Amino acid sequence: MLGLAALAQAQTFTTLYSFCSEADCADGATPYAGLLQATDGSFFGTTYTGGSNDGGTVFRIDMKGGFKTVYSFCSQTGCADGSNPYAGLLQAPSRNFYGTTESGGAANAGSVFKLTSGTLSVLHSFDGSDGFSPYAGLVRAPDGNFYGTTGGSGSGATISGTVFKVTPAGKLTTLHEFCSKTNCTDGANPWGVLVEAKDGNFYGTTAAGGTHVCKTRGQEKIGCGTIFRITPSGKLTTLYNFCSQGGDNCTDGVTPFAGLVEARDGSFYGTTSGGGAYADGTVFRITAKGKLNTVHSFQGADGATPYGGLLQSSDGYFYGTTTIGGANNGGVIFKLATTGKLTTLYDFCSQTSCTDGSFPHAALAQATDGSFYGTTSAGGDADSGTVFSLSVSLGALPKTGPASKPMAAVSSTGK
Repeated sequence: MLGLAALAQAQTFTTLYSFCSEADCADGATPYAGLLQATDGSFFGTTYTGGSNDGGTVFRIDMKGGFKTVYSFCSQTGCADGSNPYAGLLQAPSRNFYGTTESGGAANAGSVFKLTSGTLSVLHSFDGSDGFSPYAGLVRAPDGNFYGTTGGSGSGATISGTVFKVTPAGKLTTLHEFCSKTNCTDGANPWGVLVEAKDGNFYGTTAAGGTHVCKTRGQEKIGCGTIFRITPSGKLTTLYNFCSQGGDNCTDGVTPFAGLVEARDGSFYGTTSGGGAYADGTVFRITAKGKLNTVHSFQGADGATPYGGLLQSSDGYFYGTTTIGGANNGGVIFKLATTGKLTTLYDFCSQTSCTDGSFPHAALAQATDGSFYGTTSAGGDADSGTVFSLSVSLGALPKTGPASKPMAAVSSTGK
């Protein structure tokens, strides 16, 4: 299952694993989330479907492609243990893994779970009144609690997503219900993971809502998305409303599905899945005060529709993926300087029948060996997704403690 493609001098792409390699896709299929390097050096991730019950899985894979299914969701009656994890995992100092499922749970509205040595415990089952369908993963704060978002309905018909806090014991507190303002000017449908900034607040995005309407779903007009800040106590401030700069394509971008990354320059960087100069999505930079600049507008050939977020690497550059676009319209891996100069590192679907993977949805992770690791939601030997690595010869990184988020860089040379 190893496929090597030399892309350039000292640059190597490797397909480590193709999902649905086992009968009935018992090993999982369709990974939408990225990878987490655990304290043992291996990677843990989730698949949205497949597994013993077709409810998705948690898997473990090492740097050489050694693969093991750790847990198959929907193992309990009525999928009470959760099903269809859309997001990835985090590892706490306890070495336990924590995550979310988009559906399943006691009320089939999604769940928060803990995984210990292959044994899963549901910490909280959403029931609609406290949120519905958490698409994003969790972030662990210094207070020991976990913070996250749900992307769907909250306590009323007008609510479209929440920000929540949940304790390790499973006590959940709703910090904010989106669409609580007229016309959802406070945002709606947060899909991306939160980031806890150096100032102690959380920053995130909503895929819809805000003050500027840019699309219509049937008869329902919705906003183009927002960037927000929320305090640990639940005070929310909208920092930016997308499509504020207008233009036929909303040159500042629309519909951010991914979360933000706080960079070494103190600003936050992220992606929008649409808008920009060519309507194929953007990379943007925003300050904590809400000043936004478009760093790069995708134009198809260099990628399009980035659903995943960014990673600032040990060389100071940002690395990421687009879900489509590129030479084969199967998505790309790119490198981006803060000046906006973009380099395409790999075009997916470069191999016959896309055995190298296609349609990556998630951000990359930089591992201790310096290489980048990630997933594609399709392609591979069975067209059910892959795990891949990309080496650009950056050198090994120092080993750290429990990795509660993708390992990012400290150098600032990516000018």
